[in-house]
Amino acid sequence: MAKVKYYYNPETLSYQKLEKTTKDRVRSVLLFLSASGLFAILMLFAIFTFFDSPKEKQLKRELEQMTFQFELLNDRMDQVQVVMDDIQERDDHIYRVIFETDPIPASIRKSGFGGVNRYKKLEGYQNSKLIVETTKKIDQLSKQVVIQSKSFDDVIEQAKRKEDMLASIPAIQPVANKDLKRMASGYGYRIDPIYKTRKFHAGMDFSAPTGTPIYSTGDGKVTRADSRSSGYGRHVRIDHGYGYLTLYGHMSKILVRPGQTIKRGEIIGYVGNTGKSVGPHLHYEVHKNGKAVNPVNFYFNDLSPEEYEIMIELSSQPTQSLD
Repeated sequence: MAKVKYYYNPETLSYQKLEKTTKDRVRSVLLFLSASGLFAILMLFAIFTFFDSPKEKQLKRELEQMTFQFELLNDRMDQVQVVMDDIQERDDHIYRVIFETDPIPASIRKSGFGGVNRYKKLEGYQNSKLIVETTKKIDQLSKQVVIQSKSFDDVIEQAKRKEDMLASIPAIQPVANKDLKRMASGYGYRIDPIYKTRKFHAGMDFSAPTGTPIYSTGDGKVTRADSRSSGYGRHVRIDHGYGYLTLYGHMSKILVRPGQTIKRGEIIGYVGNTGKSVGPHLHYEVHKNGKAVNPVNFYFNDLSPEEYEIMIELSSQPTQSLD
């Protein structure tokens, strides 16, 4: 029960009962409601600031679980990348080497995605860095898988053509052992027989009597058969495909014509002494992708290991060339 309040009236010199007006009562009620509302607001603010609702607790648990799953996915992507790197390594240094195919440059295998920021929509969140990194790894691996798949398609195609390739690559001596007088000069710097200066010799010289048969060292197509090239005299060039070309110089007679298809072991002409030459011999060159390479590496089909060792020893001696 509310206490009764009195006030002293100096006019009547007595205490009189204090009566609240309706206005006072309304003001008191409004003040009470305002204070209660303010208190309720402060309580709600404190609760929502420092305490999680059941819904928020559930969402936080789901977020933590998703973050954990993303971290696991990131770890698995790293493991997959290790496997992919191993596949690419074997592809470049085993499969593509076996089939005489150039490796795929790392700049292509590891290239990113140019243009606009494709991950911008993933930024601005609490775990944006984790999500963006994971998405980048997935995109990178997806691109590498596509490139590797195309590479394996190339390797499979090369495997189908392996028999043709093996028949085309130069693999025998252009002059039979029984017809050789000696292996006069090898690949590398030699003394020029005319100018007596040190000069690079881009092939091998096989000394043999004039008229000794010269054999094609691999399947291919004749691209030149003439005497219009300076120094080589009568000579033949055969394109074997797969980047290989062979040249046979100083012939006494040519038996083939440009455009003719040739098989390995087929006689294409005879040893002679035409062009810049100081004695009957065959000058033989092997070119790979437009660059002269040492022919001594291409006699594996008709030399025994012992004969091959002798050939290497003779070809490495700093003798004078015959052309």
